[in-house]
Amino acid sequence: MDARVLPPSRSPKLTRMFSPEGPRLRELAVQALSSVERGYDLLAPKFDHTPFRTPDSVLDAVARALAGIGPFDAGLDLCCGTGAGVDVLRRVCRESVTGVDFSAGMLAVAREKTRSAGPRVDWVRADARALPFAAGFDLVVSFGAFGHFLPRELPGLFTQVHSVLRPGGCFAFPLVAPPRFASPAYWMLLGFDTVMRVRNAVWRPPFVMYYRAFRLGDVRRELGNTGFDVELHALPGFGQRPDGSPRVRMVVARRRAA
Repeated sequence: MDARVLPPSRSPKLTRMFSPEGPRLRELAVQALSSVERGYDLLAPKFDHTPFRTPDSVLDAVARALAGIGPFDAGLDLCCGTGAGVDVLRRVCRESVTGVDFSAGMLAVAREKTRSAGPRVDWVRADARALPFAAGFDLVVSFGAFGHFLPRELPGLFTQVHSVLRPGGCFAFPLVAPPRFASPAYWMLLGFDTVMRVRNAVWRPPFVMYYRAFRLGDVRRELGNTGFDVELHALPGFGQRPDGSPRVRMVVARRRAA
């Protein structure tokens, strides 16, 4: 689902949510009171005009980093949304690319955007927690979808990814360093998560989207337990934090051969 673990941009791009191209406030309210699947079906036609789409700067940085790790033959975009990650895979995969998502609306938009040049692209509607594939991929990527999975679901999700990768294959995704306690971004994300928890406590069906639940330490541990060797690659174009650590990393989890 494309961009949903990265927090909404604080750039002027945010204003486009209420532009003629983006969704209106009423449309966003209807989406927020729907299930995750139904909400993204409704948002799909205007999703690329919201700040929830992964920025091109992140997509390009990941594509450059993956180019230095490959080559890859077959790639899978997990929770592909409208297909921004599929475009990254088409730059680094030689034979085929597959996008999988459980929103029929998002997949419909993605299909319309598919270019003819490059490796073959297939679109599959399925739940990431029950992938309908054999171990035939060299690379799995995901951009922004992890906020839709509760922490207790990560072992099962990573097991699914492990099952569709060939031995030695890579699972890669960008991860933004958490904001510091005193920063406005910290309180913005805390407020967003709090609102979502209150919404889910009083309204059904639930809409799972928690930006603060996907933490690097937990992710590394669960990936290791699943059978991955984990590497961290700094994406230098986004600079460093005051302590010298990178602001954005690419996590690369490689399926062990044995």
